[in-house]
Amino acid sequence: MDARFLGIADLVEAPSVAVVVDVMRAFTVAAWAFAQGAEKIVLAESPDEALALKARHPDWVALKDGPPAPGFDYVNSPGLLRSVDLGGRTVAQKTTAGTVGALAVKEASLVLCAGFVVAEATARLLRTRRSDGFTFVVTGDDGQADEDLACAQYIARRATGAETDAAEFLRRAAASRAAAELAEGVRQGVHPDDVALCLELDRFPFAMVAALEGSLMVLRPCAVPSAHDGQPVA
Repeated sequence: MDARFLGIADLVEAPSVAVVVDVMRAFTVAAWAFAQGAEKIVLAESPDEALALKARHPDWVALKDGPPAPGFDYVNSPGLLRSVDLGGRTVAQKTTAGTVGALAVKEASLVLCAGFVVAEATARLLRTRRSDGFTFVVTGDDGQADEDLACAQYIARRATGAETDAAEFLRRAAASRAAAELAEGVRQGVHPDDVALCLELDRFPFAMVAALEGSLMVLRPCAVPSAHDGQPVA
């Protein structure tokens, strides 16, 4: 399997299969939203679009990076979201990097959004996909975020079926600039447990698939075939 690791700015054409990685914190938050009962997540292009979606659908939930802001229900923090009941709700999410990366590859035939919390499920889904190669979109720090690159490299290795010790990949993520900024309070809208929650390997058993539904890029949880199911995913 050929794996490419690109920043958002390096994407010159839509790949066939894209894995968009944002460990701290967009897709850790997305996974927690699904675990808390959310039906789907609409990936908004801007804060204004997220608020406009919520205005059209008052029962939707809007969340964004940074501190609390008028009109938004929650911030992009797994520690804060894990106690929220989202049963049956739709979430409109806008973040600095993760949602931008997913929208950049919206024309791909398969778009997966991932972090360490869904790493194995993502790798297993990739193993069912007959493809010559996968493109991993490293969303943070213009493609240089080590927490995202470490997670992408770990998933890529697991996608080959190779036994891989996660410890070194998690260590790199824990030592990343993003982890330090979250721990030191440089970033706003943070819970003290956010870093630890972002580094929980395989916390959830599902992968997350994004696809265009009309004009919107919608993220949904995806039950993953068993390790012995060799059928390709459409």
